[in-house]
Amino acid sequence: MMTALWWIRRDMRLADNPALCAAVRAGDLIPVFIRDAIVEGLGAAPKWRMGLGLAHLRDQMKALGGDIVLRSGDPRKILVQLAQETGATSVYWSRLYDADSVARDTDVKSNLQAINIDAQSFAGHLLFEPWSVETKQGGFYKVYTPFWNTVKQRVIDGTLSIPELKFAPMPPSESLEDWHLGAAMKRGADVVIQHAHVGEDAAQQRLVQFIEDNIGHYKARRDFPAEPVCSGLSENLTYGEISPRQIWHAGQRAFEEGAAGAEHFLKELVWREFAYHLLFHRPDLPNENFRPHWGAFPWNTDATRHEVARWQRGQTGIKFVDAAMREMYVTGTMHNRARMIVASYLTKHLMTDWRIGRAWFEDCLIDWDPAANAMGWQWVAGCGPDAAPYFRIFNPDGQIEKFDKQGVYLDRWLAEGRLDPSDTALSFYDAVPKSWSLRVRDPDPKPIAPLSDGRLRALDAYSALPKSA
Repeated sequence: MMTALWWIRRDMRLADNPALCAAVRAGDLIPVFIRDAIVEGLGAAPKWRMGLGLAHLRDQMKALGGDIVLRSGDPRKILVQLAQETGATSVYWSRLYDADSVARDTDVKSNLQAINIDAQSFAGHLLFEPWSVETKQGGFYKVYTPFWNTVKQRVIDGTLSIPELKFAPMPPSESLEDWHLGAAMKRGADVVIQHAHVGEDAAQQRLVQFIEDNIGHYKARRDFPAEPVCSGLSENLTYGEISPRQIWHAGQRAFEEGAAGAEHFLKELVWREFAYHLLFHRPDLPNENFRPHWGAFPWNTDATRHEVARWQRGQTGIKFVDAAMREMYVTGTMHNRARMIVASYLTKHLMTDWRIGRAWFEDCLIDWDPAANAMGWQWVAGCGPDAAPYFRIFNPDGQIEKFDKQGVYLDRWLAEGRLDPSDTALSFYDAVPKSWSLRVRDPDPKPIAPLSDGRLRALDAYSALPKSA
C-alpha cells in the first residue's frame, strides 16, 4: 500500500474534506501540520485559536488510532523531507487564496513534482472557485448583487462522508505544547476560551441549533446585537471545522421548507465567497485601496495616536463603539452590526486609515479571515469594492436607538456607571493587558469629540477627493 501525506491548513475537519478523501484513496495516511512563516505571522487571537483547533483535530486522530505529525519551517523543504522519510508518493491539501498562500503552495507543488511526488490541491474552503465566476465580459465581479445573481442558481455538489482512515507509521513529531501558539494572548486566553466553540462537533451543533431556532428570525433580527440570532459559524469556517457546502445545504433545505430568513442567510454565506473572489483577483486587497484615487484621502496613518489607543481599548466615550470593542476582547468575536459601527467610527469620525483597524482586528479576532476582514474594512471606509457611499457615516448613538433601544447590549459589555455590572462586562477587565490600567470603577470615558464634528470633518474630506477615473 502506498503512503499519502495530508497537509492540514484551514481544513480541520474529517467530513466533507476532498483533500483528505483523496489522500485516503491514495494510500495509508500521514496527517501533517507545518508551523511556517504564515502561521507564525498570525495575530495573537487567531494563532491561539488555530492552536486550539489543531489540538482538537489531533485528539480526533488519536481516537481513530493515528496522530498528526508536527513540523516547523519551510513547507517546500519539510514536505520533501517527509516524503523521503516515509516513502510517501503523494501530498494533498486544500486550496487557500491569499497571495502568500498561493505563492507558497505553487512552490511546494513544483518542488514535490520535481521528485515525482503526486502533489495536488483541492477545493473545499469555498463554494465556488474564485476564477469560476465571471462577468459576461469575462472579468471579475466588483459589485456583490450581480455576483449573487450569477451564482445563486448554481448546483452545489453534495457533501462527502468521513472516509475510513488507515494510518501509516508516524515519523517523529514536534510537540504542539512546545509551540506556545497562544503565548501572545497572555491572560486574555482564560477569558476568551469560555466563549470559543472549538472543533467539528461544536461547529455542527452550532449549525443545527441555528437552523432549528434562529434561521426564521435571521433577516428580521440579525442587526440587533443583543439577540443571539446569528449562527456564529464564522469562527469555525475560518479554520475549516465546517465546510461551506455543509452550511449551504442546511440553509437551502430551510429555504425550501419556507424559513423566512433562509435566503438572507445564504446571501451572507455568499458574501464570504465574494470576498475571496475579490481577494484572488486583487491580491493587494488587504493593503491597498481598491479605488486608487482614495490614496489622496487625508487619513491619519499614525497607529500610536491617542485617539487610536482609546478606540483600541474601548475608551472612546461612544457607548456603542466601546461596548463592541469590549465584546471582542471578552469573546474573540464581534457582532456584524457592531463591526460596521466601530469601523465607521475609526475611519470616518476619527479619520484614521482603515489599515490600522484591519491590523487590530487581525490581532484580536478568533474568527479573523483574510478576505472578509480586508473587504469589510474597505467597504465601510468607502475605498473598497461595492463600498458604502462616502456619505454613509454611521451614527453610533442613532444605531443604539434603532437596534438596542433597551440598552441590553450596552449593559452586557459596559461596567461604568452601573451598580451591579454584568459578569460579561466585568470580564473585560480580566481580559485586557494590565498595562492599560483600566479599573471597573473608572468613570465613564468622555467622548473624544462630538459625533457631529467628526461627521462634518469626514464629509469635507470626502468632498475634496478627486473623481475616480
